[in-house]
Amino acid sequence: MNTKILNLLSRNARYTPDELAVMTGLSTAEVEKEIAEMEEQGLICGYKALIDWEKVDNTLVSAIIELKVTPKPGHGFEEVARRVMKFPQVESVYLMSGGYDLSVVVKGKSFQEVALFVAKELSTIDSVLSTATHFVLRRYKEQDVELIGAPVDDREAFFL
Repeated sequence: MNTKILNLLSRNARYTPDELAVMTGLSTAEVEKEIAEMEEQGLICGYKALIDWEKVDNTLVSAIIELKVTPKPGHGFEEVARRVMKFPQVESVYLMSGGYDLSVVVKGKSFQEVALFVAKELSTIDSVLSTATHFVLRRYKEQDVELIGAPVDDREAFFL
């Protein structure tokens, strides 16, 4: 596992093997081999474009939903998390420490659509004790990418 490659790809999945080779000091063939092995091992789970949807479609609404959950005997929070993550509106599900158990990131076409999803789908799940909805008003940074300001070319050459 090459953490340099993983870190670079997590910042920009469009780097070519040639660019990664220059930035890591490896050969292109070594980079390609490392990436193939990490994909096979499930370390690299996919590649996805990070889109600033506010610039594309102003009607898209995101919310962070806090769920307090009763864990299932023998399954803990896994059963509930698996059920929640199957909904197409759900972007992410996280097990949390602190005042609530699961954090769920949801996307919808309107505030009302998200609110109805929480009321009719999430809050009615057997183990869900309570929900708290927080609507995202503006995104400034997501997955290490600043969504405001000019893009920065972060390619760095590593010389040995």
